Amino acid sequence: MKEKILKARPGMPMLILFILLYLAAIGLTIMGGFLLDSQNNIGALPLTVGIVWLAAGIIPFSGLKIIKPQEALVLTLFGKYIGTLKEDGFYFVHPFSTAVNPAARTRLGQSGDVDNDSASKITISPGGNAIQANAAGNNKKVSLKIMTLNNNKQKVNDVLGNPVEIGIAVMWRVVDTARAVFNVDNYKEYLSLQCDSALRDIVRIYPYDVAPGIDTTGDGEPDEGSLRGSSALVAERIRGKIQEKVKEAGLEIIEARITYLAYAPEIAAVMLQRQQASAIIDARRMIVDGAVGMVEMALDKLNENDIVKLDEERKAAMVSNLLVVLCGNKDTQPIVNSGSLY
Repeated sequence: MKEKILKARPGMPMLILFILLYLAAIGLTIMGGFLLDSQNNIGALPLTVGIVWLAAGIIPFSGLKIIKPQEALVLTLFGKYIGTLKEDGFYFVHPFSTAVNPAARTRLGQSGDVDNDSASKITISPGGNAIQANAAGNNKKVSLKIMTLNNNKQKVNDVLGNPVEIGIAVMWRVVDTARAVFNVDNYKEYLSLQCDSALRDIVRIYPYDVAPGIDTTGDGEPDEGSLRGSSALVAERIRGKIQEKVKEAGLEIIEARITYLAYAPEIAAVMLQRQQASAIIDARRMIVDGAVGMVEMALDKLNENDIVKLDEERKAAMVSNLLVVLCGNKDTQPIVNSGSLY
């Protein structure tokens, strides 16, 4: 179903007309009663017309609709979709038309979709998203504002099977009101569930940190993609996945961002030790590479300047001492040898 814009009549002239007709009905009722009191049968007709209009004249007032900026009203007439009011203003539509919005009483509890009335709120949370059903609210208008769905933290296994906790924030809006209202039962709950599904689908492709032999792009070649190092790319893939799923619901996903990322508590301590060990190994490797270079430079300088002649045994002793000094964690204590090495 495609959205069609309803061309409604201006509301202010119709409001003035209905008020004048109502005043005329009051006048006819008074005049008819006066003529009946004077025993004149001509008063029955204006009295009947006035009473009928007073009883039924309230019905046209229900066709007056006020639309604020960034709001829309989806209207049906006897079950048939007749159009959507999207331009802000004061309009008159068919008095028997009905506004439809199945998600009117669903609150995501996020920006742009918060109900200030705290009465009769029941919290439900499919998929970990904060959703509230408010029995007090009955606003059938569809918001066209950019809204934020802050997806709560979820525990998902990455490509290596490690449990990871991740949360995302999704900026979205309604772009096709007819699809949002008629193609799905409740477009807010639908969006919430699709965010959970898309998040799990994408996270399972990536490791938390860079791992060898992992293909995250699907081209058959290992790459260095990871949740921690490629967060912007991961968020964009999540946005595209959600957009693909909610297109038929008339929703546009503007942006998705990772708001929380960490190992699950049960393995966080072990992974921290692993990261510390990896950092220590990298640091030691750098220290050893530097120490070997310095020893090599020292031997070359001694030979080049012909300061001292060293045989292989003395070179080995010097290399050993220099490596101990350069690679040690603590300051060395020098020992002065006053005699010979032999």
